[in-house]
Amino acid sequence: MDYPFFLVPTIGGSWLIGGNAILHVIIAHFAVGGGLLMVMTEQLARRRGDALWLGFARRQSVVLVLLSTVLGALTGVGIWFTIGLVQPAATAALIHTFVWGWAIEWVFFIVEMAAALLYVATWDTISPRTHLAIGWIYAAAAYLSLVVIAGIITFMLTPGRWIETRAFWDGFLNPTYVPSLVLRTGICLLLAGVFGWLVAARLPADVARSGLIRYLGNWSLAGTLISAAGLGWWLARIPAGARELVLPVGSLLRPTLVVGAGSLGLLVVVLVLLGFLRPRAVGLGSAVLALALAAAFFGSTERVREGVRKPFVIRDYMYSNGIRVDEVDRLNRQGILSKIAWAGVGVAPGPTAGGEQIFRGQCQICHSLDGYLGIRPLVAGQDAEGLSAWLVALRGGRPGMPPIVGTEEEIRALAGYLATLGDGTQAALPPGGAAR
Repeated sequence: MDYPFFLVPTIGGSWLIGGNAILHVIIAHFAVGGGLLMVMTEQLARRRGDALWLGFARRQSVVLVLLSTVLGALTGVGIWFTIGLVQPAATAALIHTFVWGWAIEWVFFIVEMAAALLYVATWDTISPRTHLAIGWIYAAAAYLSLVVIAGIITFMLTPGRWIETRAFWDGFLNPTYVPSLVLRTGICLLLAGVFGWLVAARLPADVARSGLIRYLGNWSLAGTLISAAGLGWWLARIPAGARELVLPVGSLLRPTLVVGAGSLGLLVVVLVLLGFLRPRAVGLGSAVLALALAAAFFGSTERVREGVRKPFVIRDYMYSNGIRVDEVDRLNRQGILSKIAWAGVGVAPGPTAGGEQIFRGQCQICHSLDGYLGIRPLVAGQDAEGLSAWLVALRGGRPGMPPIVGTEEEIRALAGYLATLGDGTQAALPPGGAAR
């Protein structure tokens, strides 16, 4: 909140981040699991003298490198760009807390990319032993990159003892770190297998290819079992308040969890019926279906992971609108406008200008006017007096929503502005609500 937010009017900032991030994490997790798959497949193929499996490993490596070094790298930069624009204060907190963690992860990423390019470029120019060594370096660096990133991501939901100590390791080795790492490891294996089906689908449908399809199916099935175990463990370790947003019937995120669980179940059916009982029937269509189900499961888990943090962006430290927990009392005394002076830029003078500034700084990070979580339908037909009482009742927050912060005068100003969004019958502010 100390910095201006960059917001897309109809979808807000969260979908700007999420649309880019979900694509990136699917590619990134495939890069981890796919790297392990390709080098293990090459090793098995050379040991057996199997030209089909060796050819598959070569094709898989090309697909992996093209996706990870082009689209994966672009969307990775996109994540930093979007989070810096939409959540600048939270991004700064993550950088300051984990600066050496980020540095180590970037080293692993550089090694990963260099090894991937070398692996693809040297199939026929170096000895098999050296080529395999490069492949194993890639697989190790990719997984170690995930190991580091998982600690930082899970910190945002369960910072653990870091809230008191501000110590790196207390934040990194937080209560959901290991369960999340198990879940993500399973997803890496799952995506490796279903992406492998896309590559194998182009091969002639014969007995040899059927063995490869079953082999890839084993990777995916192992991934589904590990993912399911990791997800259950993760749900058991998240805070009780976060669990209330996803498990009870009628809770905000339960439909998303049901979609994810259903997608995983359907994927198991596809893997068993086609991958094992009728491997020759696996073609481009069934491979795309398997990939779509895997992506639906992974996307659902990411949506749940992000959603259960509400009303925080870093739990128990910073709310989703950039207000720190330890600032609430001070801002209730001194006023929210003391923190969001930037919000007045571009606001036309008028009787509701102060309320509009407060809305921009405190509410608009989550609520658009008429699009995603639109505020206008919520306030339609209500006058300023009723809205003021409603806002006062929200000073303590509610599940999934930060507390309304500010002086009584600012609460009245915000209510007066919201009233103008309803039906326009209450354009003037209540007494004491004049803009600053």
